[in-house]
Amino acid sequence: NDFELMSHPANDKVTLSVPRFYLSKDDGSMQSLGNVLGNSHLSKPVSSLVGRTTVEGSQDLSVRTIFVGISSYRDWHCRYTLESVFARAKHPERLRIAVVDQLDRDNDQSCFVPIVPCEQKPDQALCAHRDQIDVYEMESNLVSGPTFTHHILNRMYRGEYYALLVDPHTTFVKDWDANIVQQLESTKNDMAVLTTYLDDALGSIDDITGTTERRSRQVICDAEFDGSGYDRRLRHDPSKQPDSLPAIQGMPQLQPFWSSSFSFSRGHFVLTVPSDPFTPMVRREDMDISVAIRAFTHGYDFYAPERSVAFDSAYSDRGSRKTFLEHKDVDKGHELMSYKRLYGIVGLDGEKDPMDWANDPHELYGIGHARPLASFWNAFGIHASERITERKLCNFVQTGRMHKLFHDHLRPDGMGLDYEKISFRFHELQNNHDA
Repeated sequence: NDFELMSHPANDKVTLSVPRFYLSKDDGSMQSLGNVLGNSHLSKPVSSLVGRTTVEGSQDLSVRTIFVGISSYRDWHCRYTLESVFARAKHPERLRIAVVDQLDRDNDQSCFVPIVPCEQKPDQALCAHRDQIDVYEMESNLVSGPTFTHHILNRMYRGEYYALLVDPHTTFVKDWDANIVQQLESTKNDMAVLTTYLDDALGSIDDITGTTERRSRQVICDAEFDGSGYDRRLRHDPSKQPDSLPAIQGMPQLQPFWSSSFSFSRGHFVLTVPSDPFTPMVRREDMDISVAIRAFTHGYDFYAPERSVAFDSAYSDRGSRKTFLEHKDVDKGHELMSYKRLYGIVGLDGEKDPMDWANDPHELYGIGHARPLASFWNAFGIHASERITERKLCNFVQTGRMHKLFHDHLRPDGMGLDYEKISFRFHELQNNHDA
């Protein structure tokens, strides 16, 4: 009963067996935590119901479980990422790994196969921690983009206290789990999401000690409408994000946007803002913008980590990585409708009120009710109707000014920033902010 049948989002002749959602109705059908909440804000009592520990009743941070979700498309680094995530963890017993492994069976090695046979090296992660790893394999020609594979990852979540989404080509630093948990808890914000693009692992990690001396990290703050005419789409280019030392000391730093390359949060984030599977063939950068806006309206806040706990182990190969676009022509007819839905839900389509999507049968992938979309547009200088953005937002964010102005409005119960108390409109003229 842990699986159910689901039609492929881009090919109704294909039916897939997929894991049931952790949170489901009595009849077994899927719902999201945001769907359960209806028009209300996620409360502390509800939040406290989500999160398993390895020792029942213990309040120690070390026993709080971590869900690690990895979406891998024909990536040979995947097995090495699994080795790193366990070998460098301070408390590996609290980890549960879920991998959606998209592969060409004739040419690719499964992420679930140990690098060398277990008989030769039984201490490998895929041997010693095999019961903590779940791999969902999918033929690469059935892949329809990141929204569907991340949707399956969401379905593989099983109530862990924290949730980490990370790329399949990632190398971790020593004690990464204790480090990132401490950083998240230092925000005192149960709705905090630590997220960034990862820097190059080469030269960043000591191969012997597993530690890093690198102090800079990327802040996701530079977004603009890409393309031409009505089809201009809001995106944040990884190559344009500032890589700098933290301007805020003692805790992560507020920023406007989210990335699926690295995202660490409480587990309820996975349940409240599940990835929309009904948007096949959209690109990752579009999915990330959609999730950021939807999560904001559900009450979540994004932070750049104060310290990096992981790095990109395939940074130099990023231009040649295999992607689902290998099969783009197969599902070309779905692409236009997917973008219309993806951007319509978050108010960037212009033809339909975002709240009208609440009447859609897939309403659980819509916007939340904790904050209005207008608060997002105003705070970060986005003109949705005109499809333009104010420039120089990074000057406001990177310097820590956004953090200093906004973080004082954290709700008393720690359930996110109260944007009803943040009257702010960003302008690109640095000394001309309405506050």
